[in-house]
Amino acid sequence: MKLSNLFFAICSGLFVMNANAADITIFYSPTCPHCHHARDFISNTLIYEYSDLKVSEVNVANVDNRQAFVDALFKCGYNKGGVPVLVIGEKCFQGYSDASQNDLRAAIEVDLTAEQKSAAASNKAEMAKDKNKFIASHSDRKNAVSEKDTQKKNNK
Repeated sequence: MKLSNLFFAICSGLFVMNANAADITIFYSPTCPHCHHARDFISNTLIYEYSDLKVSEVNVANVDNRQAFVDALFKCGYNKGGVPVLVIGEKCFQGYSDASQNDLRAAIEVDLTAEQKSAAASNKAEMAKDKNKFIASHSDRKNAVSEKDTQKKNNK
């Protein structure tokens, strides 16, 4: 009986760990034009298509965020520190172009249910009709993007 409880606890823990697997962490530099394009796409499109998506932005120009960036580069297997680096679940992307948008969507959708994927497709279709109207009616989604402040966490 205890072994089954342990198995259940482990499985439950794995589910909780993967519950936010589609969330995005973007490592960026304020002076990088590709970073600006990636951040614009995420904050003006993806957070509206995927209503549960959370985005953490990490400014690599901030010295306090450098170790987190180095850790991400190591996790992703990247030898160079070019930005942007986007971490979506277990997938990593270095650099950004409009051609990568569907790859980013695919990485987000890996752990989504059929219902969540359907909702995202519906949101995307509604945005195609009138993006400004859709964004205005879902203004609460702006809260989905937050700046990660490593310094605050280190001082606690």
